[in-house]
Amino acid sequence: MFLGVNALNLDAKGRLAIPAKYRDALADCCASRVVATINPWDKCLLLYPDSEWREIARKVSRLPNAKRQNQLLQRLLLGHATELEMDGQGRILLAPALRDYASLDKRVAVVGQGHKFEIWSEDVWLQNRDTWLAEANDPGSVLSEELEELSL
Repeated sequence: MFLGVNALNLDAKGRLAIPAKYRDALADCCASRVVATINPWDKCLLLYPDSEWREIARKVSRLPNAKRQNQLLQRLLLGHATELEMDGQGRILLAPALRDYASLDKRVAVVGQGHKFEIWSEDVWLQNRDTWLAEANDPGSVLSEELEELSL
């Protein structure tokens, strides 16, 4: 599982060094191959191990594209997907179009989400995190049924 927030630097070429604690897991599960794509709901990137991505891509590509929302998701998620392989130093090269979408500059936050990562501009991550914390602590917020049943 990929957990935690890691603040990292992109180098001048747009390469991101995957945190060392995840490199072995990625080498074992997907031979160091990953897929980066945009998150259509937030201004960040999604980074999947290749094996996880194949399952997501299969499900998304099989959605009936006669429905507009399905078609949009297919275009955005699949259309921006970029296959990447970690180099010898555990780095991946993020394409300029992906970096532009997520406003990635020098400092980024790589956020573990269990079976995938989110890659955020560090500034945007910190701003959103504070907003989300305030939202989560709002006494008027309504929990989903799934969260009501979850015991932490």
